[in-house]
Amino acid sequence: MTKELNNYIAELSALALRKHKKLMLEQALITPRLLLKRVFGKDTEMRTLLGTMREEIEKMKQAVDIDYAPVMINRYINVMKKQEKTIPAFYEKEDITFYELNSDFIAAFDLHLKTEANLCGNTVVRYMKCFKRITNMALAKEWMRKALFYVYKMGEDETDPVFLTYQELKTIMEKHFTVPRLALVRDIFVFASFTGLVFTAVSTQMRDNLVQDNSGAWWMRKGRVKMEHRCRVPSISNVPLLPVPLSILKKNEDHPVCMKKGLCLPVICNRQMNSYLEEITNLCGIKKNLTVHIARYSFTSAIALANNVSLPNVVKMLGHSSTRMI
Repeated sequence: MTKELNNYIAELSALALRKHKKLMLEQALITPRLLLKRVFGKDTEMRTLLGTMREEIEKMKQAVDIDYAPVMINRYINVMKKQEKTIPAFYEKEDITFYELNSDFIAAFDLHLKTEANLCGNTVVRYMKCFKRITNMALAKEWMRKALFYVYKMGEDETDPVFLTYQELKTIMEKHFTVPRLALVRDIFVFASFTGLVFTAVSTQMRDNLVQDNSGAWWMRKGRVKMEHRCRVPSISNVPLLPVPLSILKKNEDHPVCMKKGLCLPVICNRQMNSYLEEITNLCGIKKNLTVHIARYSFTSAIALANNVSLPNVVKMLGHSSTRMI
């Protein structure tokens, strides 16, 4: 029995030595836990950057609209696509292990986003935050040696948001459009401008979200789409429906899409909306680059604050949890 035990220990020691040498060749951060995993077959391969990102994206897709908004998942996908171009140019190989990552590659990826990808500063910061999250996970699981983002600064620049004045908004409202798609897009934009709802909230707004109070006034009550599946912070939009948005709802209540799905408005996709809004501004003589999200800024400035609505009430209407988010 003693001889068999000694032989087993000797074989185990020899196996541990072989695994240790292999880890040294891989330039891995060798820890007792990692060595034990290799010896007993719990960790048989080196983790790669792109391979790990693909796995994480698939996990995120399984929790879409629960822990992750679709826009966040798309951001990680975009980061991975950018890295699929940068890694071969920098390392001359299709993928790399986490132990091959270094600060020079992070600087090269940052430069790629700013120059070849031609992304604005704040978008670069958001992409780099996604990259940092993946490396932090790798660090926590001992897939890499050290943190590489400690010298990388990721402060977002303050932006000067574009919004419409009430007179510009009125010009769009009063413009007669003979093309049905432009009339519909105008109505959706005006509705968002008078309610402050983000595009995803407008496009998913159900008739069940309309509430009439004791005085007969109509309200729209709904959680922010990116927050309503989380219970960490309550974030509910309570928006009074003024005559303009009410008339738009009435106008579209018999639309086939609204009737079939129980929606308030037949909203088309974001990209088409922005494309048609460009046509609308040209026809209305407005010299601003209009997008769907500008309706939210216009609500804050031209509708709410311009009519002496208090800042705390504006925060509640927008579905924010703090005035710092405006």
